[in-house]
Amino acid sequence: MPKINGNEIRPGNVLEHNNSLWAAVKVDHVKPGKGGAFAQVEMRNLRNGSKLNERFRSADKVERVRLEQKDMQFLYETDGQLVFMDTETYEQVELPAEILGERRPFLQDGMTILVEFHEAEALNATLPQKVTCKVVETEPVVKGQTAANSFKPAVLDNGVRITVPPFIAQDEDIIVNTETMEYSERA
Repeated sequence: MPKINGNEIRPGNVLEHNNSLWAAVKVDHVKPGKGGAFAQVEMRNLRNGSKLNERFRSADKVERVRLEQKDMQFLYETDGQLVFMDTETYEQVELPAEILGERRPFLQDGMTILVEFHEAEALNATLPQKVTCKVVETEPVVKGQTAANSFKPAVLDNGVRITVPPFIAQDEDIIVNTETMEYSERA
C-alpha cells in the first residue's frame, strides 16, 4: 500500500488508520499563527459508519488504500439490506441501505451502481451522478415569470422534494444530479 503525507489527503481518499478503513469526507488545511500547518480530516469508518476527526501534520505518513471498483446491478431491498449482482459472474452482494444515506430514494430497480471492494469485502456503493425522475407534483407555469432566476418546488416520483425551473410541468421527466440532489436538465 502506498504511504502518503498528511497534507496530501483529499476528500474521497480511503485511508488505513488505527487498524480500520476510513473514507476522508472533509479535509481542511489549517495554518495557525503559531506552530506548523496541518490537515484537519473528517473521516467515516467504512465498516461501521462511525465518524472521526483527526489532525495530520505534513510529516505524518498514512496508508492510502486502493479499493477495487465493480459495476453491479441493483436487484432488490430486503430487511434494510440492498442486494446487488455482478453482471458477469452473477455473484450477489449485500450492503446496508444506510450506505446511500439521503440518496437512497434515487436507487431504481435494475440500476447499475459502482460498488467498491477491499479484499473481496464490499464496503461502499456510489449512485450514478445523474438519474432520470418524473415530476409528480408542481405548481402550474405562470406567464411572465421568466425574468428573474426563480425556481419552484416540485415532488418527484420517488417522494423527494427539490426545486425546478418555472418551465418544468407536472408529469415531465427531468434529470437530477444525485451528488447535489438538485435539478440538472430536462430528460
